[in-house]
Amino acid sequence: MRDAVIVEAVRTPIGKGKPNGALAHVHPVELLAHTLRTLVERTGIDPALIDDVIGGTVDQVGEQAMNTTRYAVLSAGFPESVPATTVDRQCGSSQQAVHFAAQGVLSGAYDLVVACGVESMSRVPMWSNVPAGADPFGPGVAERYPEGLVPQGISAELIAAKWSIGREQMDAFAVSSHRKAAAAWESGLFDAEVAPLEGVARDECVRPGSTTEILAGLRPAYHDPVFAERFPQIEWNVTAGNASPVNDGASAVLITSSETAARLGLRPLARLHSFAVTGSDPLLMLTGVIPATEKVLRKASLSLDDIDLFEVNEAFSSVVLAWRQETGADLDRVNVHGGAIALGHPLGASGTRLTTTLVHAMRERNARYALQTMCEAGGLANAMVLERV
Repeated sequence: MRDAVIVEAVRTPIGKGKPNGALAHVHPVELLAHTLRTLVERTGIDPALIDDVIGGTVDQVGEQAMNTTRYAVLSAGFPESVPATTVDRQCGSSQQAVHFAAQGVLSGAYDLVVACGVESMSRVPMWSNVPAGADPFGPGVAERYPEGLVPQGISAELIAAKWSIGREQMDAFAVSSHRKAAAAWESGLFDAEVAPLEGVARDECVRPGSTTEILAGLRPAYHDPVFAERFPQIEWNVTAGNASPVNDGASAVLITSSETAARLGLRPLARLHSFAVTGSDPLLMLTGVIPATEKVLRKASLSLDDIDLFEVNEAFSSVVLAWRQETGADLDRVNVHGGAIALGHPLGASGTRLTTTLVHAMRERNARYALQTMCEAGGLANAMVLERV
């Protein structure tokens, strides 16, 4: 029976997604191409053997239009015969790329495939793909949700209210993310996964000196009088400090079968064990990680106690803390090297960034099973289980 294994996983450092960010001068195609070249350099494979490159990008417009992944393949110097496609499952786009790549290997359609992702939020700001006045939802959605859907920040506030998650708790979680990320950098734990680019070697948003006292001084990021009247339960505790920033970055993983890995002399980092994707309430929007976790554990025939490490994307503190309340997971095993609040959240790159961090953490901590899950706009979530080999 065929399996699917990750044999290499790399990412760029993550820059601030602002005009003065450390990677703002780098075209998104070049960000992604850098990770593809690094995969080839580190593994020594002939890129002509790659059956497909599946990339995630969220705002597919401007410099991220026209199938960005294909042009990253060409920029990386791969043969023109290597195909590529770009997918969009919002924040989980490159995790979905991992699912598609692994499922292709398991089915026998692929022997060697790259899953990757990129987002340059400094050059292609969020919502650039929706022109002013455009309606991306259509009349059927408006009829089904007559009161209207809401932005993600309002969803994060609704989650905090529903699960009674207060400002102090969210700020404390954010501080913990920064401290874990800073400790991982100081201990050299990111050295194996990060491929420095044009003099940038570290993640730009990590703040080792962050404290709850500092975060307590930040104003609510999403307060709106219209939504305040509609949702009187909201306490307006989501701030820039307990939410992920906007960022630039890219990441990539190389996936094959154990048989092909052995033939090519590649060492597997982890086996891709089980996958799940689910939809959830598009108003709360970000709670799909809860049923997705349950679904993937059921598919894997595992319990929560079997999982040694978790990566739960830190879009907002409230999302991870609500997930923790519902699952009962031990936060000491969650995002052990810090999460998106500290490291950053370059949308299309985040899925394979989490995977990259997770497989390296599994090896460093001798973990047998690990679980990754991500919330996604529109009320979606991906989840997968990895196993040490």
